[in-house]
Amino acid sequence: MLYEFKCKVAGTVVMTQPVAERLLKIIGKPPAPAGVFEPEHLASAISALQGAVERDQAGAATAEPANGDDEEDSAQEGSKRVSLKQRAWPLLDLMKTALAAGQRITWGV
Repeated sequence: MLYEFKCKVAGTVVMTQPVAERLLKIIGKPPAPAGVFEPEHLASAISALQGAVERDQAGAATAEPANGDDEEDSAQEGSKRVSLKQRAWPLLDLMKTALAAGQRITWGV
């Protein structure tokens, strides 16, 4: 299943179900096939996602290389990981645009 987050002033962001549901859980919304972010709740949703991104980046920066001290293995592992920041950025951008315009974001409607 795909989630399509839509906003009148910013277009559509499409995400796979696992990614979208992870982000919704971080924000505090129950994963559901349809929903809405009202403008008055966007600031707290943005803050929750940004906080999770910062914690994820801090954890990634302190993580040990998978195979000990081998820098080559570490570089390869790092290039394969899609960070929470990369996954959240499109939705964060949509939310910031919607907040600035006072518009809601919907999905599955």
